[in-house]
Amino acid sequence: MAKILVVDDDELVRELLADAVGRRGHTALGAGTLAEARRILAREEPDLVYMDVRLPDGSGIAALEEIRAGKGAPEVIIITGQGDPDGAELALRCGAWDYIEKPTSVDRMVLPLLRALAFREEKQRRRAPALAAGSGIVGTSPKLAACLARAAMAAASRVDVFISGETGTGKEVFAQAIHQSCSRARSRFVVVDCTTLPGNLAESELFGHERGSFTGADRRQTGLIQQADGGTLFLDEVGELPLPLQTKFLRVLQERSFRPLGGEAEIKSDFRLVAATNRDLSAMVRRGEFRDDLLYRLRAFRIELPPLREREGDIQALVAAHLAKAAERFGESVREPSPEYLELLEAHDWPGNVRELLQTVDMSLVSAHGEHVLLPQHLPLDLRVRLMRRSVSDRAEAAQEAAPAQPPGTAGQAVAFTPWREHRARALDKAEHAYFSALVRRTGGDAAQAARLSGLKSARLYELLGKHGLLKTRRGQTLIPEFPE
Repeated sequence: MAKILVVDDDELVRELLADAVGRRGHTALGAGTLAEARRILAREEPDLVYMDVRLPDGSGIAALEEIRAGKGAPEVIIITGQGDPDGAELALRCGAWDYIEKPTSVDRMVLPLLRALAFREEKQRRRAPALAAGSGIVGTSPKLAACLARAAMAAASRVDVFISGETGTGKEVFAQAIHQSCSRARSRFVVVDCTTLPGNLAESELFGHERGSFTGADRRQTGLIQQADGGTLFLDEVGELPLPLQTKFLRVLQERSFRPLGGEAEIKSDFRLVAATNRDLSAMVRRGEFRDDLLYRLRAFRIELPPLREREGDIQALVAAHLAKAAERFGESVREPSPEYLELLEAHDWPGNVRELLQTVDMSLVSAHGEHVLLPQHLPLDLRVRLMRRSVSDRAEAAQEAAPAQPPGTAGQAVAFTPWREHRARALDKAEHAYFSALVRRTGGDAAQAARLSGLKSARLYELLGKHGLLKTRRGQTLIPEFPE
């Protein structure tokens, strides 16, 4: 017997599903809001959650990753009266089992429940794949946990892997973790940095060459593809692969064979491909800068790494792990970051992601000399200046908005401030809400146009709209409600 939680603000839907669940021998729990659902999830361990998208206190899709990463990791079926393709895509990317549009029959809503419970039971009998110990990947945030689970799935299979993410998010670390956790771990991990392939010698680097095949080829050279035979070939920044090479590499992927420059015979190479990029390859395809057939081959199994700013709670763990590694490397005691130091690190947006964070910690260690505790004064000056300017600006703006009009003669008196991080968060939320409200008014609820104007991917756009409650609609309307001018 399973526990099923139904989260929907429509009492009739809750009753219908609870009755259908009960008739099949399962226990039904109900919640009309996200807050109520969170209380039940903290107290119970449901096996499956039916989740409405538009709830009185937030978006069900925005809470999906949190629920999937919580206690018991329940399966989630999204139910919505206002379905749309982008919402469906986001739900599936966040781990939903199914996406059902209302109104529909009770049987249609219960069928995926039976399949999901059977899948869950089988999954619990099996041992879930995991990455090998010592992978070097640090963090417990829901988005990172989802990536780790996919990486473990990839390692347990023979599939080629495509890793995307901003610069510094750890694409090569994930590639190495997949290699070290798969059956090829004892063979070579060969890195090809496509940004540094040497122009007219790029083909020789990949495929190798025979002696005398071109001017300067005074000896035979084994190419990187052949060196990866039996192991993993990691194409870093594959978006930089020259167009002429893309056609030839597509054939290599299809046949797992190639011919060195000046060679007469085909050479087989049984490699596992992991490709990575920080670029939008779909946009490059539209501009004619990347082959669409190669992109289809590369995207056999995709892992999209989140930027550090979306990995809630991971900065402290990353800093602690890096300080422990530095202490071991230099044979000294582990330095301790002060609360004020960590607070400043967490206030930064980290456009360079994990790489930038760890480099900043290294610079702090240099500045600290022999001091045991890291303080804000040990951070690079330019970072401290940027954070201080933002802090002062946010406090001044928040104080100006919050302060009542001063009567004559009171100018210059001290104004009480709340903590600066609270002001900053409040100001950012207000700015985001104003921006996306204006975006919705401008586009009239057209999701494609909103994504185009904002420059955001659809999944990220819907996440932010859900965060600010802008996905709620009246029944029968489309994307988002009307806003007052």
